[in-house]
Amino acid sequence: MTTIDIKVPDIGDFKEVEVIEVMVKAGDTIKLDQSLLTVESDKASMEIPSSHAGVVKEVKAKLGDKIAEGSIILVLEVSDADNAVSTPTPVTTEEQTSSPTANVSLASGSEAQHPSSQNTDTVQPSTTQHIATPSSNNKAHASPSIRKFARELGVDLNRVAGSGPKARITISDVQNFVKGVMQAPASPNASSANGTGNGLNVLAWPSLDFSKFGATETVALSRIKKLSGPNLHRNWVMIPHVTQFDESDITELEEFRKSSNAALAKSGVKLTMLAFVIKASVTALKKFNAFNSSLDAAGENLIIKQYYNIGFAADTPNGLVVPVIKQADQKSLSQIANEMSELSAQAREGKLKPTDMQGATFTISSLGGIGGTAFTPIINAPEVAILGLSKSSIKPIWDGAQFEPRLMLPLSLSYDHRVIDGAMAARFTAYLAEVLTDLRKTLL
Repeated sequence: MTTIDIKVPDIGDFKEVEVIEVMVKAGDTIKLDQSLLTVESDKASMEIPSSHAGVVKEVKAKLGDKIAEGSIILVLEVSDADNAVSTPTPVTTEEQTSSPTANVSLASGSEAQHPSSQNTDTVQPSTTQHIATPSSNNKAHASPSIRKFARELGVDLNRVAGSGPKARITISDVQNFVKGVMQAPASPNASSANGTGNGLNVLAWPSLDFSKFGATETVALSRIKKLSGPNLHRNWVMIPHVTQFDESDITELEEFRKSSNAALAKSGVKLTMLAFVIKASVTALKKFNAFNSSLDAAGENLIIKQYYNIGFAADTPNGLVVPVIKQADQKSLSQIANEMSELSAQAREGKLKPTDMQGATFTISSLGGIGGTAFTPIINAPEVAILGLSKSSIKPIWDGAQFEPRLMLPLSLSYDHRVIDGAMAARFTAYLAEVLTDLRKTLL
């Protein structure tokens, strides 16, 4: 046995490249020309193959290192029989993506496997559904090995959200994308009645070199935005949104809120307007139960919920999250206010548990503390409606004899038009406005 150093071969005009993926570890048995690293320049990604077969004794390069031609990648233990030197050529992203794409179908409900272990011969046509064949993966941020993996599965990388450094797409991202497609309800038209299909035929996203127009800066999206973005896009595209706007006179309610906070000051409880709106919304949901429902997977039945879990959008440094007040109908204003305060603090600290953000039947997004007069909130599927609150303001309101200054709260109700029609939405907001004007209606 002989120990040799595996070095970076000729990589062209690049002086230094960054290691963005390490594909082997100490103890691995590797083959001749097997990919060891993926490196990236300002122009392309490339894989560095091994010039020998053998067993990895030590990996010298690590993620984020800057390496150049002649840099030692790893120490390899080889047998004399395998000690024939080969001159490997790095394979660039552009070379890899020029290969023909494959439209491979997977057995329905099966998990994505690495191409080295996948047996596509066992796939039965009668139990398959296809993942859209990519027209081009060049815009996606992924290494050549990931691109090859995606091509063999027929996955369009432009539709996959990357979770790696600099939003780089990993094998797990591709596998999770495949799982999501396979778990989505199928129909002959590739689009179910509940809007979960992927049959949209849209133009490719425009690709521009913005730097030619002026200075630019690239800032990675936060993890929350990467996760919420695809959901928001799906909800906006798949749900026929309509937004009903209204106003509620909260003059007396605001006075009551202030006086209650003064009385509760020693207890540490602070009532916010949102706590009152949550309580009033439960009353409205009980009267108009279609707003507290979801469509079933086939889009043929309405599931009316007998519980009232209210989600509220919480602003954090990394983006919006939606904690849920469970069983809001069974809690007092003080309990709701305390729970909101605790959940909001956990959200800002990134300590919310998944269960804290699940099970909502109706959501409220309040921008009242920031400003604005109205907006169109996006429904949080599988809910069928969402209420938006904007900043309240003093307006002159005619009382039949004269104009009086009244504090008016703008309401923006977005609803799923498949479930709710305009008349029902108008009645809902009108009733909610009445309840907020006179909270005694919650006792009826």
